[in-house]
Amino acid sequence: MKREITHREWESELGQQLRVLRLRKNMDQLQLAERAGIALNAVKRLESGKGATLTSLIKALRTLERDEWLGTLTPQVSISPMQMLKSKPVRQRVSRKRGISV
Repeated sequence: MKREITHREWESELGQQLRVLRLRKNMDQLQLAERAGIALNAVKRLESGKGATLTSLIKALRTLERDEWLGTLTPQVSISPMQMLKSKPVRQRVSRKRGISV
């Protein structure tokens, strides 16, 4: 059985990934905060997995050129397989009446 990941574990994992990205860009926490327009404390909280606002996360990701990550949180809405089974196919032709010759 697959174990569910807690929100704390997600925050910690995301924080570690943000830190790695920041270091790859050769930025310290203060530089990221200034470029993103967020408080230094927000960067520290994000990286330590203690949480911050969604706005801070978005600004940090954009500054680190990883805002495409946000797109994975909002997948395209599609028709469910059950709804497809229930729907009738769109008719493309008129059917002929059987047994009548013209």
